[in-house]
Amino acid sequence: MKYTNIVKGVFLSRPNRFIAEVEVDSVAYTVHVKNTGRCRELLQKGVTVYLEKSSNPNRKTAFDLVVVEKRREGKENLLVNMDSQIPNAVAYEWLKGENPLFSENAKIRREVTFGDSRFDLYVEDGERKAFVEVKGVTLEQDGLSLFPDAPTLRGVKHINELIKARQAGFEAYILFVIQMKEVHTFSPHKKMHEDFAQALLKAKNEGVGVLAYDCKVTPNSLEIDEEVAVIM
Repeated sequence: MKYTNIVKGVFLSRPNRFIAEVEVDSVAYTVHVKNTGRCRELLQKGVTVYLEKSSNPNRKTAFDLVVVEKRREGKENLLVNMDSQIPNAVAYEWLKGENPLFSENAKIRREVTFGDSRFDLYVEDGERKAFVEVKGVTLEQDGLSLFPDAPTLRGVKHINELIKARQAGFEAYILFVIQMKEVHTFSPHKKMHEDFAQALLKAKNEGVGVLAYDCKVTPNSLEIDEEVAVIM
């Protein structure tokens, strides 16, 4: 996936979870933050961020904050895409291309309802029928990627519905799209939300596929790359 009209800025502050103050060419702008998670380890004063300029002149904010250069002690900055809306599109693009899960003839639909949930992707591949729920990951600690970065009752609900889909005869997967490189493992963030971690373990034991992939990140693009080991 590619963005258009990316500009570089310096992060100043985040008054609330929806907006941030960013300096671009010595001018301070209020920008939209496309991730309502905490992201405290990413959005630190003075870090370099990348914004997508909106083509809509009537918008209240002219820019969307999409990528940040994460500071790391003793290492180069790490590019992290923190746009919570892009993982679904990236996963769809990946499944439509060459991937290890389904054939090139698979038919893929977005936003399909099952039970009380609407899953991100539904795939029919010959006689195979599968639901895929996508979660974007931006939290990293020394090469370990973690989800969630804040409690998510909605995430637990999705996992429980995936279990029901599996019991009803569908294939079911939860795909963690890690929006960065340089990670070696993925784990559920038990300290942040134990119920989510327990639900994910139950799902795995019930036959739900738990997958994690890192991404190639540039200031104007995101692409699923390599599989990452999942440690429950």
